[in-house]
Amino acid sequence: MKDLLSRLGIEDVNAGAWIGTEALPPAGDDRVVSTNPATNDPIASVAIADADQLDRVIDAAQDAFLEWRRLPAPKRGEVVRRMGNALRDHKEDLGRLVTLEVGKILSEGLGEVQESIDMADLAVGMSRQLYGLTMHSERAQHRMYEQWHPLGAIGVITAFNFPNAVWAWNAMVALACGDTVLWKPSIKAPLTAIATHRILSRVAEDAGFPHLLTLVIGQDAVVGEGMIRDPRLPLISATGSVRMGRYVGQVVAARLGRCLLELGGNNAIIVDRTADLDLAIRGIAFGAVGTAGQRCTTTRRLIVHEDIADEVIGRLVAAYEKLPIGDPMLPTTLVGPLIDPGAVAQYRAALDTIREQGGEILTGGEVLDRPGNFVRPTIVAARHDMPICHEETFAPILYVMRYRDLAEAIEWQNDVPQGLSSAIFTDSFRSAERFLSHEGSDCGIANVNIGTSGAEIGGAFGGEKDTGGGREAGSDAWKSYMRRQTCTLNWGTDLPLAQGVKFDI
Repeated sequence: MKDLLSRLGIEDVNAGAWIGTEALPPAGDDRVVSTNPATNDPIASVAIADADQLDRVIDAAQDAFLEWRRLPAPKRGEVVRRMGNALRDHKEDLGRLVTLEVGKILSEGLGEVQESIDMADLAVGMSRQLYGLTMHSERAQHRMYEQWHPLGAIGVITAFNFPNAVWAWNAMVALACGDTVLWKPSIKAPLTAIATHRILSRVAEDAGFPHLLTLVIGQDAVVGEGMIRDPRLPLISATGSVRMGRYVGQVVAARLGRCLLELGGNNAIIVDRTADLDLAIRGIAFGAVGTAGQRCTTTRRLIVHEDIADEVIGRLVAAYEKLPIGDPMLPTTLVGPLIDPGAVAQYRAALDTIREQGGEILTGGEVLDRPGNFVRPTIVAARHDMPICHEETFAPILYVMRYRDLAEAIEWQNDVPQGLSSAIFTDSFRSAERFLSHEGSDCGIANVNIGTSGAEIGGAFGGEKDTGGGREAGSDAWKSYMRRQTCTLNWGTDLPLAQGVKFDI
C-alpha cells in the first residue's frame, strides 16, 4: 500500500484544497480519514478545507476560465487528449487505488479509470463538434444562426462509488467546452480524487494553464453549501441521494443557476418467457452484485414471468451461493465490501424491514464474520406492493416478483419514484419494441438483452423522475456545459422588423 501511495504522490497528504498543483496550507486541525473498506484500517488522513479556502479556490477557477475560454476548442481538446494519455500512464496505480479506497473488485477499479480515459478520447472529438444550427430568416438579406459559448467555472460534486469516472464524465467534456472545473469529491474517497487531480493538473500546468483544475475536500455543510450558493459557479453537477439532490436543486434554482443532477436508481429487469436464460442470469447477477450493489444502476428488482420464475430463481440462487466474496484486490473475487459500517447497518435494517413486510429471503441475508464490511448478496421473494421495493437500498439486495403479462411487468417497473436504468431480456421482437416505446420503460436508460448496469459513454447518461433529469457523458450532453446564443445578421440596407411590425420614424 505504501508503495502505491508513494508512486501516486499521496503518501503524506497535508492539504484539503488545491489550485492546480498548488496545495493550500491546512486551514486547521480538522482531518478526514480515508479507510480501506475491506479491513476498516486507515489508509491516510486528509486536511479539511474551510469556507475561506473555498472562496480562494473559486476565485482561481474563475480567473483561469477567463484565459481558458480564449483557447480555440480544438486546442482545448489537445490538452484533454494529453490528460487522457496521463491517465493511461497511471491506469494501473489509479485503478488499484480505487479498489483500495472504495472496495471495488480490481477489474472494476481498472475499468473505472479506463472509463475516464475513454471520456477524454470522446471529449477530444467533441472539441471539434460543438455545433450550432443555421436558420432561415423571414426577413430579406438577413442570416440567423446559433452558437455555443463556454459557461464558466463548473462545480462538480461526486459520490464515493465512482471516485474517478463520474468526475471525468463532467470534467473532460466541460474542459473541451471551455469551462474550468472545481471538484468536491466524497469525503469517503478523497485519495483517489487528490491523485487524479494532481496527475492531470501537471498536464494543465505544462500546457500553460496551471489553475485549470481545482479541488476541495470538505464537509457538505461548509464546502458543499458554499459551492451550491455561489453565483460564480453557474452550473453545479451533483451525484448523490435524492434527498441531497432535492436540496441542491432548490438552492441553485433560487439563484437562477443550473443544475445537473444524477440521483437515485431503483432499476428493474424484466425477464419474459422467450428470454435466453443463460444471457439473463449473467446480466442479472452482474447488475445486482457488481460493486456490491452500490451503483446507481444496480439491478434492485427482478420482474420475471410466472411460467419461468422457478427456473430463473433456482439458477440465480445457485449462482449467488458460489459467488467469491473477499479481498477485492484478488482477481478471483467477484464481490467486495460495502463502503463502511454505516452501509452494513443499512443492509441489516433493510433485512429487518423485508421480514416485517412479508418478504422471504431465498439466499444471503448475512453480515460475514470477518474484518471489513462484507455482506452476502441477497435474493428476496417479494411482492410489488411491498413499500421497501419502492426504495433504493444501496446494498446487494435483489427483490424478485412474478408477473403474468408484459403490461403488468412494465407497470410495475415504472411504478417507483426513480427512473434511471431498465432492461428486458426477451427474444420477442414485439416485446422488445413495446418495452422501448412510449408505452414502455419510463427510464432514461432502456436496454434489451443486457442488464441495467454498465452504460457506455457514447450515450447520454441519466434518468427521469427522482433520478434528477440530468444527462452526462456522450451524445449532446456537452450542451449542459455551454450557453446558447442566437445571432441575426442584417447584411442589407433596410431594417425590416419581424412579424411584419411597422415602426417608421
